[in-house]
Amino acid sequence: MADRAFRTVLEGGSYFEGPRWHDGQWWVSDFYRHTVSRVAAEGGPEIVVLEVENQPSGLGWLPDGSLLVVSMRDHRLLRVADGEVSTHADLSDVCTGLLNDMVVDASGRAFVGDFGFDLMGGGAPAPASLKRVDPDGTVTVVAERLLFPNGSVITPDGGTLIVGETWGNRFSAFDIAADGSLVNRRVWAELGPVPEGDSVEELIGQVRVAPDGCTLDAEGHVWVADGLNSRVVRVAAGGAIVEEIAAPGGMGVYACALGGDDGRTLLLCCAPDFYAHTRAPVREAVLVATDVAVPHAGLP
Repeated sequence: MADRAFRTVLEGGSYFEGPRWHDGQWWVSDFYRHTVSRVAAEGGPEIVVLEVENQPSGLGWLPDGSLLVVSMRDHRLLRVADGEVSTHADLSDVCTGLLNDMVVDASGRAFVGDFGFDLMGGGAPAPASLKRVDPDGTVTVVAERLLFPNGSVITPDGGTLIVGETWGNRFSAFDIAADGSLVNRRVWAELGPVPEGDSVEELIGQVRVAPDGCTLDAEGHVWVADGLNSRVVRVAAGGAIVEEIAAPGGMGVYACALGGDDGRTLLLCCAPDFYAHTRAPVREAVLVATDVAVPHAGLP
């Protein structure tokens, strides 16, 4: 791993997730401060856009400019338009764990995953589904038996969705059909054997890369936060790791995004660990940025 220069964009978070570059600013959720905020490209005062009592996660925008926000604990997708907050969709009937990250395509269809089990409460690992929420709020399960679907990207042509499976050592890919269904499922990147076991403790020792929040670049590689190994890695189709950046100060890194005016700024969401009971009481999470050679592509 080459030495890297980092600059601090924002301090004082509990646990940052879902970073996005939108309209010339960074946007980010903070799980345990229950906020969605935006901040200038090079840092500066944080502007809280929304407070989400039941814990915000993935962010996206509809074609009309409305903001969509995942509300994790009550399994809702919120819509923010003209300063008003409404329920865009209720996904309670199709969730078996906390609602989590999402990607929104150019037509306003949101693809959302959930944990699949009670991660923080010590539940037994179980597969989860990927849901599509159409612009009218209709909810459809479009893929099943994913091993903790997490960060997702859509290719620039709008034709392929790539999703990281945190407990699966892999990324899976789907073709996005005209009606929004997901077809032609395949392994996009194999990062290790599929872990086996009945507890998180058993799985952790088998995970080589734990895909968390991710972002796509113009060469078709995915930068992804490795949620167990304090780094971001740049992954090629097939699974080769072509670049690696260690998080500063030995911190964990749990999501990343490409942005900035030229798309070459890589933003990292860093914190000492990912456990709710340790993150919620303190304000140790930071957003840091570094520069990379290949710019952003696709969505989000």
